[in-house]
Amino acid sequence: MKHIVQKGETVKKIAYKYNVRPFDILLFNPHIYAENSYVQPEMEMHIPVIQGEQNVISDWESQTEFSQSDLEKLLPDLKKLGIRVDIIGYSVLNQPIYALAIGKGKKEVFYSGGWHANEWHTSKFLTRYIQELASCYRSGEQWHGYDVTKLLTEATLYMVPLVNPDGVDLVLQGNYPNHPHYENIRTINKGMARFEHWSSNIRGVDLNHQWPAKWEEEAKGSPQIPWARHYSGNGPLTEPEAQAIYRYTLNHSFAYVLAFHSQGQVIYWGYRGLEPKESKEMVHRLSLVSSYTPVHTAESDGGYKDWFIQETKRAGFTIEVGVGTNPLPSESFAEIWSNNCLLALEGLAL
Repeated sequence: MKHIVQKGETVKKIAYKYNVRPFDILLFNPHIYAENSYVQPEMEMHIPVIQGEQNVISDWESQTEFSQSDLEKLLPDLKKLGIRVDIIGYSVLNQPIYALAIGKGKKEVFYSGGWHANEWHTSKFLTRYIQELASCYRSGEQWHGYDVTKLLTEATLYMVPLVNPDGVDLVLQGNYPNHPHYENIRTINKGMARFEHWSSNIRGVDLNHQWPAKWEEEAKGSPQIPWARHYSGNGPLTEPEAQAIYRYTLNHSFAYVLAFHSQGQVIYWGYRGLEPKESKEMVHRLSLVSSYTPVHTAESDGGYKDWFIQETKRAGFTIEVGVGTNPLPSESFAEIWSNNCLLALEGLAL
């Protein structure tokens, strides 16, 4: 069979789609030399027809990556489960930034992920989490001992699972001549063709260095030109992705926020002593259900959690999921799910 590669696809995703192994893809496509080779939009591939049925497990359990296209495919199912879906802004490449919401409680809680391009695991985790949460809410079932109906009667969960869709696509599919930012990406990446290290948005700005919380201090010690990581931009809130989260936060009254990143298996919970006293007890509860280590501060500025604490004097947490080198391997998702599922449930009960 012939397959034309679409936006967001990888060797693993295509293999899963056709119920074959990544190894089978390589055998039939000698121009693709490894499982982690980039396959880019409009590339033609040959797919073997395998006789008999293969035991391919659910995509949540299998070893596939997660991007904007995967999120968009799930939106109809999420809506059927009663999850409210809004577009709160657009990325540099005009991709929608989706916000999901469920619950009817007065307490508003905000979870976000996919801030950094090579941290797609956080987007996959949050999307699966809200899908499972909504399913339990609809059926009235408890989930790991938590009364989901009670949680979502007392709280409303707001979520942006993928803040940086352009960056994630770059990490998964690489750069190619008809990419609208091809030359700029080549310049930023010094001509290199691999992007595992890329955490910025498509313009080379780190979206978690964009926030007006001692932004100038953070910018002084960061790259001074667009870079694959840590460049703070020409000023705070210059990037459309950061602006979308900024507006969304101002339009709500979040009791506290959880921003998911990777990696480190730690939870940062303070900022320059501005956090409320109850933050320490809250992070203790999150630590007990996740096994992640509470750390008061990362000794940095300019992050979303930092700005939220500074502006609202309410609690904010940065959860660093997984451990290893970004991007974490696909196999890391099992650990991320098992250690953060209860954390995200407890997060609604704080």
